[in-house]
Amino acid sequence: MQAKAVARTVRIAPRKARLVVDLIRGKQVGEAVAILKLTPKAASPIVEKLLKSAIANAEHNYDMDVNNLLVSAAFVDEGPTMKRFRPRAQGRASQINKRTSHITIVVSEKKEG
Repeated sequence: MQAKAVARTVRIAPRKARLVVDLIRGKQVGEAVAILKLTPKAASPIVEKLLKSAIANAEHNYDMDVNNLLVSAAFVDEGPTMKRFRPRAQGRASQINKRTSHITIVVSEKKEG
């Protein structure tokens, strides 16, 4: 049994979010929350909130035991990119890509024994 939470179109670049998500993959949820609290990255509060949502989904929707949960899958996909323009020298303009992410966290109960 597994429960998941998805945050779509989060305003953080996928490359930056993946650095944080890689830290918690495969960890117990208690340990994962502790890691995210102490990680000084912009994506860590977003991922922490999403992890807590996945835990709440597991507890409320599937009656799972919170103490037995672990992060079975966590990944970041690229969302839509907002394109903006910035003035440059000699009347030119260059494009700025403001990237977004779709972050997914899946928690499941660990096997006994």
